[in-house]
Amino acid sequence: MSRLEQAKSTVYELQCLWRVGKRIDRFAKNRPWSASRLLDERVEQAPNNLAVAYLDERYTWRDVDRRVNQFARFFQSRGIGRGDVVALLMDNRPEFLFAVLALNRLRAIASLINTNATGTPLTHAINVCKAKAVLVGGEHAAALAEVRSHLTSVGDRLWLLLDKSAESAACEFENVSGVVAGQSDARPSGVAVPNSSEVMCYIYTSGTTGLPKAAIITNKRYLAGAYMFGGAAMDASPRDIIYLPLPLYHSNAIIIGFGSALVSGAAVALRRRFSASQFWDDVRKYDASIFVYIGELCRYLLNAPRSPYERSHRLRVAVGNGLRPDAWEPFQRRFGVPLIREFYAATEGNAPIVNFEGRPGMLGRLKPGQVLVRCDEASGDIRRNAQGFCDRVNVGEKGILLGHINPLLTFDGYVDKSATDKKIMRNVFRKGDAYFNTGDLLQQHEDSWVSFADRVGDTFRWKGENVSTNEVAEVLNGAKGVLESNVYGVSVPGAEGRAGMASINANGELDLSEFARYVVSRLPVYQRPYFLRLQQEMRITGTFKHQKTGYRDEGFDPTKVSDPLYFLDGDTYVPLDQSLYQRIQAGEVGPR
Repeated sequence: MSRLEQAKSTVYELQCLWRVGKRIDRFAKNRPWSASRLLDERVEQAPNNLAVAYLDERYTWRDVDRRVNQFARFFQSRGIGRGDVVALLMDNRPEFLFAVLALNRLRAIASLINTNATGTPLTHAINVCKAKAVLVGGEHAAALAEVRSHLTSVGDRLWLLLDKSAESAACEFENVSGVVAGQSDARPSGVAVPNSSEVMCYIYTSGTTGLPKAAIITNKRYLAGAYMFGGAAMDASPRDIIYLPLPLYHSNAIIIGFGSALVSGAAVALRRRFSASQFWDDVRKYDASIFVYIGELCRYLLNAPRSPYERSHRLRVAVGNGLRPDAWEPFQRRFGVPLIREFYAATEGNAPIVNFEGRPGMLGRLKPGQVLVRCDEASGDIRRNAQGFCDRVNVGEKGILLGHINPLLTFDGYVDKSATDKKIMRNVFRKGDAYFNTGDLLQQHEDSWVSFADRVGDTFRWKGENVSTNEVAEVLNGAKGVLESNVYGVSVPGAEGRAGMASINANGELDLSEFARYVVSRLPVYQRPYFLRLQQEMRITGTFKHQKTGYRDEGFDPTKVSDPLYFLDGDTYVPLDQSLYQRIQAGEVGPR
């Protein structure tokens, strides 16, 4: 990039941030602003503008306000008030948004439950936030019924909400659909205006390992994210329609997507669940101009058959995170999306980074208070120098991203205080300072640019070298026939560290002989996946992140894995059956 181009980029970024800065008073401490007050503003300025589209339903901002009031009055009639927590368990639909805003209007708290959670994780999610009630969509009533006896604080306040797209559900819970619709749509009385420091909702970590943690989202945090993305990254306006196929229980949808609509007057178009085959039909039907992505969603679209509508759209920008460099430019070329604004952020974190100029493979540039520090890449342990402080990495090196905690860049933490304490690093560069530990490895580039390297815990050591699962996966994804790959380390008897293994979703073009030659020619010995698992469908979280824990636990044991397994014997992948597995366990053969 030339100095002139870099200067132009910097000016544009500053202009975007200046627009956000003009509204900073709204998300300062104890200000009378919240998501529900943003709704008031939308109703005052453009009551008849489209706000929400879903299937054949259309809601103006006035319609949304009236429905929010009905939900608020229902909650109020059931004893829900300031500080009370109501867990929401339902797929995407307008009622989800109405319920969140209604609780916010009552100064209550919405706990946004991952709809993929069942059994113990579901019980934990509801109990850890001390929910007073659960509002469940009919599509998830059976999962809730299974854990009902283990819920500690909700009593019999389990309310069923149906819509015409949901499966019918056994009415084990009280069906409140008609009760809500029968409420007055006048604003509930006797409730003071929420302020920016109050808790708006709980959003749960993805839970790729262990039980999810409930992150505290204050009104201030919600507003800051909404203005950052709606006012800057998207530059949204009432002319825009934001397509949201991502689950509303996740921050990318509820904050970045719907929050951007609340601050800008844009509309949102919802899909109950993401569908690669219906994506472009939806974009065209809703006339979307913006969409929000996460994880591997863009790769799934690339792997899908061609659609007659995949270039017949008015999309001007895609905003999201987790788009790998190997898919970035092919996605833009095939689908004609002019601009991709990749970002880095953690739901609970304080170190957001945005790539404003659409530079492929980059997260953006570090801002004041954001720093990469030296660590053990495999364990994630941050290193201290002889003085007991941390050292910044140099250009070309990888380090853990830390975000300085101060009055402007706060870390609100989790419901579980012990989990909060674990994420705070103290005495980083001087006595008394405090930083949020993101737990993510980033790579430092020139001019403060950074790219994603790996999640701590995903990097492993083999042959005395650190292996980035993210880097290896990007190489494997370039092989003929590979649709997506998930790389992780597995233990091998008698060997130090972990050997590489890859679970691969492939099409009919994958040829193992050709793939082996590709691996040997493209990857050094220590990075090669010595074990291969072929499957039809990858395990992912509800937000399209690859799950690794289960794969690591199953390893390459044929008694635990029903998918075809292979072992890299020299420069050839050979079938890994029980006999070969026993020989590897005995140390007779193994990765070299």
